[in-house]
Amino acid sequence: MTDREMLEVAKEEARRGRDSGGIPIGAALFGPGGELWGKGHNRRVQDGDPTIHGETAAFRAAGRRRSYRGTTMATTLSPCWYCSGLVRQFGISRVVIGEARTFSGGHEWLAENGVEVVVLDDPECVAMMELFIAEHPELWYEDIGADG
Repeated sequence: MTDREMLEVAKEEARRGRDSGGIPIGAALFGPGGELWGKGHNRRVQDGDPTIHGETAAFRAAGRRRSYRGTTMATTLSPCWYCSGLVRQFGISRVVIGEARTFSGGHEWLAENGVEVVVLDDPECVAMMELFIAEHPELWYEDIGADG
């Protein structure tokens, strides 16, 4: 599976999150052979749970595994520090990022610490986040832990 194909799975999840009234961030975790292990989207708004980011939802959906070496996390947006910590904690090897223009989380730190990081600068991911931020700035600032 190519990086763009992996990102497409994450984008489908981001659209699901947006369409259900939440923040349009999606992610998917792929095994070493490119097989889909889990996918999910940010559900902080829908579930009232601040820990359910796109990456954590995908990770949880993948279930318990002996090792995460050789895996790839595809995400529509640069992962925040919380999700970057998850990648490092569990040894996820690669992160494919849709965009880092609207938010630049911990992806540079991940790269500095041995995680392969690919930023695709996908126009749809940028447009989805720009529209969401313009329409719902209060939710956006809450999600990233900023005052706005």
